[in-house]
Amino acid sequence: MDMNVEFPGSALKAAADAAAAAARPGGVGSIGAAFMPAGTEKTASASFGSLLMDALRSVNDAQTVADRQQRAFEVGEAGATLESTMLAMQKAQIGFQSAVTVRNRLVQAYSDIMGMQV
Repeated sequence: MDMNVEFPGSALKAAADAAAAAARPGGVGSIGAAFMPAGTEKTASASFGSLLMDALRSVNDAQTVADRQQRAFEVGEAGATLESTMLAMQKAQIGFQSAVTVRNRLVQAYSDIMGMQV
């Protein structure tokens, strides 16, 4: 049984980098540059949002796979080994922890921006 879980690391890392760029003074304008070619600033927010949604879907999919694998192991289905179950659960946990970290950085970046003097 091939256990292929997509890890959302690159999408979450890109979102974290964008949040860090937003937290720097003058960094708000550079968020679009991180994801888009020059001249597409109007669509940067939609693309950033879709990037986050894709990352969250990937984390959700990993959790779903881990849950299915765990249930299969509990009932003793053929092919559901302890190793594959633990691996799926760890991938889901790492993905979730990464998503929480990105969320925390985005909230901190938003707070920093809102606290800036204009």
